[in-house]
Amino acid sequence: MGKKGADDARVGEASDVLGKEFFEARKAELEQRVSKKRFTHVMGVVDEAETLAQAYGIDVREARLAGLLHDWDKAYDDEEIRERARELGLQVDPWIFAHQPRLLHGPTAAAALGRKFPGIPESVLQAIDRHTTGEVDMTPLDMVLYCADALEPNRRFGRIDELRAMIGSSTLEELYVAVLGYWTILIIEQGKTLHPRTVEIWNAYAVKNEKPYLHAKRKES
Repeated sequence: MGKKGADDARVGEASDVLGKEFFEARKAELEQRVSKKRFTHVMGVVDEAETLAQAYGIDVREARLAGLLHDWDKAYDDEEIRERARELGLQVDPWIFAHQPRLLHGPTAAAALGRKFPGIPESVLQAIDRHTTGEVDMTPLDMVLYCADALEPNRRFGRIDELRAMIGSSTLEELYVAVLGYWTILIIEQGKTLHPRTVEIWNAYAVKNEKPYLHAKRKES
């Protein structure tokens, strides 16, 4: 799997980074960077991002590009992604650096891609940066990518179908909070560590959205 490539080599600004030619070129490059399973997941995210963008009036081209590039750095192992962050000069929470380095693949991808392809819209880079953890001030595109990553067609576990059924019938923010809550519950049940700001992010949205509590809760047995 040839995953790294010469990311640090800055290239000229693409004439149309939201066009088909740029998309297909990055798709071919990505296929060489990640595993077959990861590539299948990414293309599922592309499709789901398009569905969500159409449902909520978001730029479909930006949504598809964010979906394509969100796992650009996913093939790095823990020590490699730490080194990647160092090389890019990223300011990283020491706790994340030590205990959850896999969450760095969003920020490192956004930084590297922004330098290599200056024409990529900042909105797309931000969505890529935030897709692993969320934030308290998510934009619609941020929420589309976060939800698409969770709800893409190859995900077939738990209550994913219930969350998919919310698309179009709930607001995008309600869907995002429901997905965030569901993932948080899964992480806790699996005994894994939570991102330190997960509670802050959850509370920031939960105080504005009562219904997603119902969607995020597990069904009574």
